Amino acid sequence: MARRSTARWVRLFGARRPSRSRTRRLLERHLVVMVVTALVAMTALLVSYREVQNAAGEMRTRGAPAVQGVAATQLALLRAHQEAQTSVDQKIDTVVGAGARYENQLSAASQGLSRLSDVQLDGDRGRGVLETVTGVLTSYSSSLTPGAVKYVREEDNLMQREKFLEAKTLLSRPGTGVVPRLDVLQEHQMRRVDRVSSMGALQRTGWAVAELALLVLALTGLSALWVLRTRCGRTLDLWLLAAVLVTLALAVVPLWSTAATQERLDTARHRLVAIEERAHAHGDLAGSQRYVTDTSTALRGRLAARSWQSWTYYGALGGGALIVLLPAVGIVRRLNADYWRAG
Repeated sequence: MARRSTARWVRLFGARRPSRSRTRRLLERHLVVMVVTALVAMTALLVSYREVQNAAGEMRTRGAPAVQGVAATQLALLRAHQEAQTSVDQKIDTVVGAGARYENQLSAASQGLSRLSDVQLDGDRGRGVLETVTGVLTSYSSSLTPGAVKYVREEDNLMQREKFLEAKTLLSRPGTGVVPRLDVLQEHQMRRVDRVSSMGALQRTGWAVAELALLVLALTGLSALWVLRTRCGRTLDLWLLAAVLVTLALAVVPLWSTAATQERLDTARHRLVAIEERAHAHGDLAGSQRYVTDTSTALRGRLAARSWQSWTYYGALGGGALIVLLPAVGIVRRLNADYWRAG
């Protein structure tokens, strides 16, 4: 009888020990998977989210002002030349103060060039273009001003036409004129704007990795809850449940915020393209100037930073810490307390 009782305890001990060991290893595997996927997900998510927010910041502080500045400067120069020519054509160039309108436009163009030096997107090449344009603009003003103000008597017609021709050449000569040089700068800036405002393949890959890792994390968390319920006798572990809920929030909120930011960037890019195109429509310069001014004002409001999007980043950072810590606490507690009840 004693031998049969001993054999029964040996069989029970031998049957239960492997089962407890398997449950422990299963929970440990869940823990490793959750920690690793959480680290991968948060690294990819935070980097991808920050990239989009940085792009919005660059568009707001440099991209949009640079494109708008070049367009406004070109239109101001063309308008200045038009106003000077109009004063001659309408025989009002001899009137005192007749050159005020063209001088105002020329002054606006000079101020625009000064502002562009701080925000242009073409680096050293862009700064070189602006320095050259500033020098050519000085020569342009030296030709246009005498033609519009000094040589206004009838006997000075020949000299006046000569000065206007010099000014027109400096303004529009292909390749070396002020407007063509600004066109080249604008082309380079628009390429930069397109790169900054578009979500590239690398960013899309980052978001795909982040969302896939969060999906794996959520499913692993649900699997761990099931293991604890069926093998450890626990109906619900609040630590793991909280980890799953935070994971779902991280999968939705930053992505939604990024989509909203990307929509603003797309809208800004389309409006900047419209501004560039309008700057080349020389039929109604005054109307084009109003369009550029109004669109620029609306665009600044559109690109204004949203405080909740910055908080989303810090919230995601805190959530990333939680999806690492919560599973560790939940599973380790069960490993130390309940794994022996399996089987």
